[in-house]
Amino acid sequence: MTETKPSGETTAVQDYLKAIHELNVGGEAAATSLIAERLGVAAGSVTGMLKRLASRGLVEHVPYYGARLTGTGEAEAIRLIRRHRVLELFLVQVLGYGWDEVHEEAERLEHAVSDRLIERMAAVLGDPAEDPHGAPIPEPGVAFEDRQYPSLWELETGATAVLRRVPDEDPDALRYLAELDLRPGAELRVVRRAPFNGPLTVVIGDTEHVIGAELSRALQVERIDGRDGG
Repeated sequence: MTETKPSGETTAVQDYLKAIHELNVGGEAAATSLIAERLGVAAGSVTGMLKRLASRGLVEHVPYYGARLTGTGEAEAIRLIRRHRVLELFLVQVLGYGWDEVHEEAERLEHAVSDRLIERMAAVLGDPAEDPHGAPIPEPGVAFEDRQYPSLWELETGATAVLRRVPDEDPDALRYLAELDLRPGAELRVVRRAPFNGPLTVVIGDTEHVIGAELSRALQVERIDGRDGG
């Protein structure tokens, strides 16, 4: 069957489903105000769209409370997440984009390319498990949990960890992290925490770097304190 180019409404619906999925992490309903903030639209527009999505069986919407995806809506959101993350990795590994350049490109392409092309890209990449920023790539037809780790900000002084995920939306932050050689898989140790919500000083390799509170809260890490020699 020939796949047709998505309409503007279809693209908007897909964007809403992804946004609600991201805001439903932890089982919380996605508040209208948070959806509006995530998508950069007016709250009134969100209310109208949620009614349409509910009528299509894609969300469960309780006015003044929030929205959750139905099983059908969740499946479509996960399909879009797979497309986005495969595209980001393909752009970096095959086409030579920087990891700070791919988010907006993938946002545009995820609505336009076919599922067949996405699966060809994934095959070329060796059916990868993660995108360039450490986010897991859903497998087709397999239950998916978008795993979240504690933030760097939550570590106490002296703690050692591996960086697992970084946000992909801010090119400036990604360029800064690249300058620090701080990519998923990098080990770091917190050596100082300035008072009054001040920055963290971390050691990466043999070098100390200062990372502000806002960025520290956005970096997801896995503690490795107390690991054995194996």
